[in-house]
Amino acid sequence: MSVRKYSCLLFQLSVGIYLLGALFFIGRKTNLESSTSSSNLWETLSAYNTHLQKDVPQYDAKFDAQPDSYIIDPPNLPYTQQVSLPPATNKTERQAAAFIVLVRNSELQGMLQSMHDVEGRFNQKFNYPWVFLNEEPFTEEFEKLTTMAAAPSKTYYGLVNESMWGYPSWIDQTKAAKMREIMKNLPYGKSESYRHMCRFQSGFFWRHPLVSSLNLEYYWRVEPDVRYFCDLDYDPFLYMKQNKKKYAFNISFKEHSGTIVTLWDTVKNFAIESTKKGKNYFPHKVTDTIFKFISTNDGESYNGCHFWTNFEIARLDLWHTEAYQEFFEYLDRNGGFFYERWGDAPIHSIFAALFLHKDEVHFFNDIGYKHSIYQHCPAEDRLIRRCTCNPSDSLDFTDNMSCLTEYMEARHYDQPNDKRTVNDMLLIKK
Repeated sequence: MSVRKYSCLLFQLSVGIYLLGALFFIGRKTNLESSTSSSNLWETLSAYNTHLQKDVPQYDAKFDAQPDSYIIDPPNLPYTQQVSLPPATNKTERQAAAFIVLVRNSELQGMLQSMHDVEGRFNQKFNYPWVFLNEEPFTEEFEKLTTMAAAPSKTYYGLVNESMWGYPSWIDQTKAAKMREIMKNLPYGKSESYRHMCRFQSGFFWRHPLVSSLNLEYYWRVEPDVRYFCDLDYDPFLYMKQNKKKYAFNISFKEHSGTIVTLWDTVKNFAIESTKKGKNYFPHKVTDTIFKFISTNDGESYNGCHFWTNFEIARLDLWHTEAYQEFFEYLDRNGGFFYERWGDAPIHSIFAALFLHKDEVHFFNDIGYKHSIYQHCPAEDRLIRRCTCNPSDSLDFTDNMSCLTEYMEARHYDQPNDKRTVNDMLLIKK
């Protein structure tokens, strides 16, 4: 048995003993009369322990060491990308960073699954804190079980109030309801709560009082029922800092056009009106950005490509910039969060593509990840030996809905004679 597998089993055993001990204490203290019943706790713990036994990695001792670099070699594309990795160690100084989760009490079991993967693959070695946010008060059961699952990591719990999870005064709620009915056959088209969630993730999570009080520099967004398949033996927050990365992703995908009908026109109008006021928020040359990730016809239209924000590692101050705050306020005033179904994923992605230098955006290819039925699994031989996923299951360069090809092409776009800026592209009227 390898040292890594042995450590993993010890961690699982210690968590199980701790949880059972806590359950015994809770049962004695409440005498089975608390709002969280003993039977419910047993059911939840049993389900959690079942998750702990799944997908225990079977490592080849000859190949489980983290490589110092690897090469991304996309099929049918005329270029490669070499990625250098920092040394495998947990002795580095911890960054001002945390996992940030928007979650409901009803998603407890799925949250425990996600925490199990994150802790087992990475955080049991680094002990970054967890920040949980909910539009309703967390239950005692949720707080106790997630605190136990986080092992030595700190956990924080915050309430999202109506100012961040409600209708702003300029929204016609009758019109919004009619539009939800019209869009009922689109993904989440009829969901009111989904729209509040997308607006919150776009414009408020980064200024929630709890998040602000922690003085974080970086965050890693985690959601319930996601899977992490690969061991991570270096600190991605430190990697971001040392390499001056401001936004990182894992899966890129195309948005359903019916949910964002007027989004691109609104983005272009924002640039036009900002320019009239003497503000140029997007001064980078097109060749220095990943602009072509989101538009392949010189800005005439948006191709729907975006990074899935259910996995997102970024600098919090990216959203605190004047450019993003003005950008969000303009979009919010337009009403598309409620009259259409604008998601935080295309909004974050469009802004990152317009605002950041291409070297400030990072693809965490070495992190195997799954959300819903879609997953990313690294195909490189030096990486896959550390994972429990199958590269053939990745959407990456094979699925028509994947935008990884567009990302790689945008990153490698280099035409010396193209002097146009991103702002120039947004001002062009066809």
